[in-house]
Amino acid sequence: MSYILHIETSEPICSVALSHNSILLHEINSDKENTHAAHLTVLIQQLLELCQIKIKQLNAVAVSAGPGSYTGLRIGVSTAKGICHALNIPLISINTLQAMANGIIKSSENNLYCPMIDARRIEVYCALFDANLITILKEDARVIDKNIFEDALNSKTILFFGSGAEKCKSIILHNSAIFLNDYLHTAKNMVTIAHSNFIKNQFVDLAYFEPNYLKNFYTRQTV
Repeated sequence: MSYILHIETSEPICSVALSHNSILLHEINSDKENTHAAHLTVLIQQLLELCQIKIKQLNAVAVSAGPGSYTGLRIGVSTAKGICHALNIPLISINTLQAMANGIIKSSENNLYCPMIDARRIEVYCALFDANLITILKEDARVIDKNIFEDALNSKTILFFGSGAEKCKSIILHNSAIFLNDYLHTAKNMVTIAHSNFIKNQFVDLAYFEPNYLKNFYTRQTV
């Protein structure tokens, strides 16, 4: 029996979710961009009240660990650490790009999936996953050019999605490249990954854990 709080602050939308034994109970998303510091704890309180769960009933907190907005990640991780420390419960780190892929993958499809987060100028944070969520190409900050992922595109259809995908449409023109419009990454995409980590006791050290910024300092937006 496990109640897990999920916190997603890697991009402008602030999102929290609560799950019980891998089942999503509820999710709340803030439609006010770049206000994580002011709204995150309020959203968490609203979520727990809506689900009629007291904070002391939580068994773990899962947090989106990056890549993404430097400030947003810092706020999310700091909040998650504070809750875990106060309740003496474990912290689960979730790779943001993997969670994004988890939100759209259909195992019956023989495609590859490329979540993209805008990293300013002509760069994106991205990775490549197969339909089983296995990493084909490790996450990195990559400069976009017409030949990016060419080898993979010559053998597979790749679905590109996320905040960084829009600016790639006019550059990646391969016939096997499909761009998904209006993709919104929220905390519910973390649920199954977090539950798997929880039952395997795959937790991070509260004292030393830091978000994965991929760059030394990154301020794509003020959150």
